[in-house]
Amino acid sequence: MERRRDFLMLVTLAAAAATAALGQTPTAVPSAGSSAAQGTAAIPDFSGIWSHPSFPGFEPPASGPGPVVNKSRRPQANFDGRVLPPSNDVLVSNPALLVGDYGNPILKPQAAEVVKKHGEMELSGAGSPTPTIQCWPEPVPYIFNGVAMEMLQQPDTIAFLYPNDHQVRYVRLNRPHASPVTPSWYGDSVGHYEGDTLVIDTVGVKIGPFAMVDFYGTPYTQALHVVERYRLIDYEAAKEGLDRDGRENMRPARGADAGSAPDYSYRGKHLQLRFTVEDEGTFTMPWSATITYRRGKEEWREVVCPENKQELAIAGRGAGVPTANRPDF
Repeated sequence: MERRRDFLMLVTLAAAAATAALGQTPTAVPSAGSSAAQGTAAIPDFSGIWSHPSFPGFEPPASGPGPVVNKSRRPQANFDGRVLPPSNDVLVSNPALLVGDYGNPILKPQAAEVVKKHGEMELSGAGSPTPTIQCWPEPVPYIFNGVAMEMLQQPDTIAFLYPNDHQVRYVRLNRPHASPVTPSWYGDSVGHYEGDTLVIDTVGVKIGPFAMVDFYGTPYTQALHVVERYRLIDYEAAKEGLDRDGRENMRPARGADAGSAPDYSYRGKHLQLRFTVEDEGTFTMPWSATITYRRGKEEWREVVCPENKQELAIAGRGAGVPTANRPDF
């Protein structure tokens, strides 16, 4: 399990070493008139690599219901390029111990119990299973935790590329949800532009052995419904989200490359994702979070997860991540 946790840490940050589905009514897509209106306006250019090397990743909202966060805290390593001393009082999520706050009022009792059990596994030293460390597809919104992403825009489709295990997600533009929806790992995603904002509606996320919306094991059901809103914003507007991120999520130390390291001096347009999650089977209310991206380096680090789906990271069982002294090719 220790080797597996080391693998997760290397994939996500390199920071620790430095210091609606079936039965759901989908949201309607815009009418032909609204699509035509968008055609007269400039579609924003979201293309390119966007960096968010923070762990676990979700930025709690400035107000209102937010995601489950880590009860285990440690001093921040990096605040916008400024290395903070180990004695600082900016305490953020501890990536080495993922103990979710099961007292969050968004959780129904059965969901709170799942989060509590995951935390107990972490505290026991056994570690808890997640899609990342089990080489499993990462569902929406779990996949937003990635340290970077790239958007490829086409007139009728947008592709999202995520570095962890080369995952690709497709969004159909100006189309209704499939009827009926066939569950898939990333769900059935349809999108449209509302002025300068890309809006994506996702239902039909498949239920698998590691069905969770975050690293704390927060479960979801077939009723999961996620709405994403992407918008380019000026640095001054982005700074509020970046500051919230720096007070919640561990960041890599200056000079460490988590896969697509950001330029902390960058003052151009930032990309902010605001997403809302609802699931009547798991949550007592809808909740929201943000991801505020900087521009990343125009390069990808290859991150390939060893196939290990038969070996669950549960108490009393070893990590079993395949290793070799020499390549087999």
